[in-house]
Amino acid sequence: MRTSLKRFLGLLVAGWGAWALAASGHPGWGIVQDAAGNVYFTDTHQVWQVTPEDRLVLVVPRVHTHELALDAEGNLLGEHLWYEGDATGKWGHRIWMRKPDCTVRDLIPPREGFRRDFSFVRDAQGNQYWAERAGRTVIKRRDSLGKVTTHATGPFRSLERMVATPDGSLALMDAGSLRLVSPQGAVRTLVPLLTGINAPARTVAELNYHMGIWQDAEGGYFVAANAERHVLRIDAAGVVSVADRSAAPWAPSGGMVDRQGRLWILEHDPRNRVRVRRTDSAGAVRIFAPDAASGSAAR
Repeated sequence: MRTSLKRFLGLLVAGWGAWALAASGHPGWGIVQDAAGNVYFTDTHQVWQVTPEDRLVLVVPRVHTHELALDAEGNLLGEHLWYEGDATGKWGHRIWMRKPDCTVRDLIPPREGFRRDFSFVRDAQGNQYWAERAGRTVIKRRDSLGKVTTHATGPFRSLERMVATPDGSLALMDAGSLRLVSPQGAVRTLVPLLTGINAPARTVAELNYHMGIWQDAEGGYFVAANAERHVLRIDAAGVVSVADRSAAPWAPSGGMVDRQGRLWILEHDPRNRVRVRRTDSAGAVRIFAPDAASGSAAR
C-alpha cells in the first residue's frame, strides 16, 4: 500500500496535481450550492446534500471525488477515481453528472489514467481551466465549444487549487503564494507566502499546506490554510485576515459563502472523518456530519 501511494503521488505531481493528504487520509475540497439553495459536499466516499430545510441526504453513493461543480443547467458534476491494485498499477476514472431530477449518469465513461482534458474549475461562460505540467507548467482553457488553448504561462512553481470568477479571472495557490490571472492571461502575485500567523512557516510553500479556495459576493478570496487550521480572507488589496478557525482535531479543506452570506467550512480530522460547519452573520453555528454507522446526522 505504501508503494502504491508513493507511485500515485509521483504521477499526480508530474501530471494533474497532488492530492491533499491529511495525517491518515486525503480529504476533498468540493462544496457547492445550486440555484434552489441545496448545498452539496464530498467526503471522498459519497456526495451529500444539505437541503434548504437543513436535512442531510446522501445523493451520490460510492464515488471517490475530491471536487464538485455545477454547470449552467444546474447539473452537479463530479469524478470517480480508482486504483486497480499493484498487480497492474493502473488508475482509472469516470465523470458523472447528477441532474436536477436526481438521476445520475456518466458524462465521461470509465477510462484509464487521470483526467487531463476536463476540469471542474469553470467561469460563467462555461470555460474550463486546468494546469498542464508537461515540462513548463501552463494553464489551459477549454471553451464551451471544446477548443483548447494555452491561457497563461506565468512563472508557476507548484500550482495547486484554483477558482474561476464569473468573468473568467482566476485565483490560485502556487507554492504558498496567492496568484491572480486576468481573463487575458496576465499573472500577478496578490500575496506571497500566504499565512494567518505572524511569520510564514517553513512548510508554507509545500503542497497541500493550503487547500480549497473560493470567493464571496464582495470579491474577497478565501483560502483554507489546512496546515494552520485557519480560513483566511484576502481582500482586493492583498490584506489578509483570519475569517475562521477550526478546532482541533478538525482542519479546513474547502468552503464557500452562500447566497445568504453564511460561511460553510468543509473540515476533516486525522481519522479522515468529514463534516461541514456553517456560521451565519450573527455567529450561530450549525454542523452537518455524515455518520458512517447510521447513515447521516446533523446537529
